[in-house]
Amino acid sequence: MHGYVRPGNSQPVWLFTFIILIVLILSVLPLARLAMTGAAALANGGAAAVLADPALWSATYYTLVTALFGTIISLMIGCAFAFLLTLTDVGAKGLLSFLFVLPMMIPPQVTALAWVQMSGPSSPLLKALHIAPPLGSPQPLYSVGGIALLYGVQHAPLVFLALRAGLMALPRDGVEAARLSGASSLRVFLDIILPLSLPGIIAGAAISFVSCTGNFGIPAILGIPASIYTLPTLIFTKFSAFTSRTFGDVALLSAIIAIISVTGLAIQDRALRGRDYRVLGLSGATAAFQLGRWKLLVAPPLWLTLFFMLAAPFFALLAGALVPAYGVPLTFKTMSFNAFHEILFRQAVTRTAFVNSLSLASGTAMCLLLVTVLAAYALTKRKDVLSRVVSSVIEIPYSLPGIVMAVSFILVFAAPIPLLHVTLYGTIWIILIAYLSSFFAVSLKPVVSAFHQLDPALEEAARLSGAGFFRRLKDIIVPLIAPAAGAAVILVFLIACNELTISALLWSAGTQTLGVAIYNLDDSGSSDLASALSVLVVLMVVFMMLLLELLAKRLPKGVVPWRS
Repeated sequence: MHGYVRPGNSQPVWLFTFIILIVLILSVLPLARLAMTGAAALANGGAAAVLADPALWSATYYTLVTALFGTIISLMIGCAFAFLLTLTDVGAKGLLSFLFVLPMMIPPQVTALAWVQMSGPSSPLLKALHIAPPLGSPQPLYSVGGIALLYGVQHAPLVFLALRAGLMALPRDGVEAARLSGASSLRVFLDIILPLSLPGIIAGAAISFVSCTGNFGIPAILGIPASIYTLPTLIFTKFSAFTSRTFGDVALLSAIIAIISVTGLAIQDRALRGRDYRVLGLSGATAAFQLGRWKLLVAPPLWLTLFFMLAAPFFALLAGALVPAYGVPLTFKTMSFNAFHEILFRQAVTRTAFVNSLSLASGTAMCLLLVTVLAAYALTKRKDVLSRVVSSVIEIPYSLPGIVMAVSFILVFAAPIPLLHVTLYGTIWIILIAYLSSFFAVSLKPVVSAFHQLDPALEEAARLSGAGFFRRLKDIIVPLIAPAAGAAVILVFLIACNELTISALLWSAGTQTLGVAIYNLDDSGSSDLASALSVLVVLMVVFMMLLLELLAKRLPKGVVPWRS
């Protein structure tokens, strides 16, 4: 058994050390550098200048207020869909779940742009329908309420997914016993289902709050025109006006965002303490309520909500892409496909953005696949404390706001790499490394789920027959986990291709991504081009999600978010 950790363990000695080294580079190093820069700024008195800046307190106030109200809205929408789609016999559950999760996959700046095109006095769609507000009316979305509303729409699927996971494990026999005792459906819901659902509701609220705190795309498009700055957009503006104090200032601002996020997660942990319910007996979807004649009243509001969350903004986005300028009503005379032709064939910037985003997303997905197969193997073979610590450290970059990770990697690579004398800052490689760090956890989860379902006897038999580690990996393990690995590739590609928050700080001339291109086009007043590019991005997202749907039957449970 030379070369292995111990008899009976098929893990090579070098494997876990290799995984620890990767985690140190992708997770520990950037966060440690951020902490060191923040500490240096504190020691040099930089904190006093930052704390004395009224812009900090204004941005912190807007960050907390918009995140709080956005979380409340996401809870209202997400909980309603989770309860109705999981516990009732409403029709077309699969399609409703698929459509409801879609906003989470669409880039936030695209969501914001679509809603801007759908509302206000200059909306091409509203003008075409002759229901636009009078000219001179304010754009209602350029406000704290507008930002919070779109936070709620964007993050309601997070609440839905967190709550539904718990609802799927409800005690079927407990519900049936309450019904046989004469309890009404309302009493069963209030006395049994709602208390058991609190952990999922709390977890969904915490995830939504942290996501709202770190969101850049929505407050960038809706807040900056109204001089409403959140902490992520304040960091962005400080980088735009670079000075000798910028690194220290943004390190402290990033630390504040991280503290708010960690506080939100800590409150979640505290609220969940003592609510770790164990379900005994049967569980599952047969605990659903039969709606009967109420089905005709429940289904229309669900479809109407999805219409205003998805269909109406998309049609408004499409209308904005088909008119020559924002504010021109869509008619047969004004309709033109010039914006799409310009985006695809004339604009070098957008062609570069397509190439960069597709290359970064593909590179991130494939590089992470190679690492996560090895990491999942190592982490599922070991059951000790160190493996649990490594798993937790892998999760940290994904749980932190993207703006924090972007600042961390800027601090790491602002100067040339020692010994190599190579500068990554300002190149596409720094974006790739930041993506690898942020999306490591996304790639790892489906593969770990697949490893947990493998029968260890197959590999053990091959090992006893003399097959080496890489031979077993090639002939036994990889074919068995291939569907989950494919899902991991699609998920990472989907998220990375539409990412904005990280690349907004790390891009430079020639390295702009699709998210950055959409934001820059809208910021420069080319709303028709921004809308056309956004339409193409939405279509690409739907296509990738349909690919995942086709793979779903061959995947471990929980890998495809919208499926039961």
